[in-house]
Amino acid sequence: MLTLKKQTLVRAVLAGAAVLVGAIAHAAIPIEHWTLPNGAKIYLVATNALPIVDVQIDFDAGSRRDPPAQAGLAGVTAGMVEKGIRASGSDPAMDENALGEAWADLGANFDASAGSDRMSFSLRTLSEPALLDKAVQLASREIGEPAFPEDVWKREREQLNASIREANTKPATIAGRAFSQAVYGAHPYGQDTTEATLARIDVATMRQRYEQFILPCRAKLSIVGAVTRAQADAIATTLLSRLPAATQPGDCAALPPVPQVAPLAAAKDERLPFDSAQAHVWIGQPGYARSDPDHFALTLGNYVLGGGGFVSRLTEEVREKRGLAYSVYSGFSPGLHAGAFRIGFQTRPDQAADAVKVAREVVAKFVAEGPTAAELKAAKDNLIGGFPLLLDSNRKLLGNVSNIAWNDLPLDYLDTWTARMNAVTAADVKAAFARKLQPERMVTVVVGGKH
Repeated sequence: MLTLKKQTLVRAVLAGAAVLVGAIAHAAIPIEHWTLPNGAKIYLVATNALPIVDVQIDFDAGSRRDPPAQAGLAGVTAGMVEKGIRASGSDPAMDENALGEAWADLGANFDASAGSDRMSFSLRTLSEPALLDKAVQLASREIGEPAFPEDVWKREREQLNASIREANTKPATIAGRAFSQAVYGAHPYGQDTTEATLARIDVATMRQRYEQFILPCRAKLSIVGAVTRAQADAIATTLLSRLPAATQPGDCAALPPVPQVAPLAAAKDERLPFDSAQAHVWIGQPGYARSDPDHFALTLGNYVLGGGGFVSRLTEEVREKRGLAYSVYSGFSPGLHAGAFRIGFQTRPDQAADAVKVAREVVAKFVAEGPTAAELKAAKDNLIGGFPLLLDSNRKLLGNVSNIAWNDLPLDYLDTWTARMNAVTAADVKAAFARKLQPERMVTVVVGGKH
């Protein structure tokens, strides 16, 4: 088991993380980048601020690659990676309980997850060599030798089905599903995991999917912490060492392209009755992909429109002036494809029509006119002033580095972020919003009230 000395060290390190790593935010952040012989791409920020190593490994294996009839496959596959590993050579099989105990003994954490675009594995461990080596070896087994036990999957599927049934009794779930389907249409971003799609997923399907997508040559590894480049190279090599190597020229050929999100041809308005005290309202449309050069202008503009909390226009018009909602927000969700732009709020069912009208008017006016000079300055002051808080821990820095790696952003992205934000003008914001949003063609979903 983890000794008292090690437990104390772990607690002390984690407690001091935000304070110590905060110094990184005030200096240049050099990111080293190279490619392993197996094709994996490595991104490293070496910092000795804390005796911690954080690693994230990303693969193009998110839910956008799920067959429609098996929506949810990426997520459940990632979840099952942590449910046991198979025996290999002299290494014994380990079930989920044995794995949990092993990670607790090391004072380390391992996680597997899947989002719309990527499947990710993360490791956090102390950099003390004995602990680091054992944690990396154990993580390599989870990544390379998942057991996908059938009995555990049957149990997990029943639990997921129960969660789905419960979620389907809530207006927020119904609103979210209707909004996604209306905005994304047939695009995988709009797929919904249901009891029917889960019923079509078995462990053989998971194994097949895993073997297709989780190959060393498809990996992007982001590493932040107290390691040298040579150590990082060894860590990355070991983590991927139990995955099958590409043996045929086509093994790591480009994956089939996923179609882009289609723009909306016309407005869509859905009013779904639901006996609830509050109506759930979502308004929006396809937004933009993360690679879009308008990203900085759209980020600043959205702060003014609805991302800035109590200082945003939507809050001022919908909440403060008219009392139509307690909270209202707007936001973009860019990914490899055009993630949705959405406005969200809850209101009394009898006020929903008025609240929707006001929100639409605010968006249309902002797209037509853009922000004032004062609004833009306030947005810059807040976002630029808060930028160091996005880098004040190993974990946050890792998230930023993996974002750079995943989206193929420049390696000096974090160093130039402030200057690029400062360079955005009000005219830039207006032009960017005019290119991305069409207020007359948005989706509106209202769930609540009796129609």
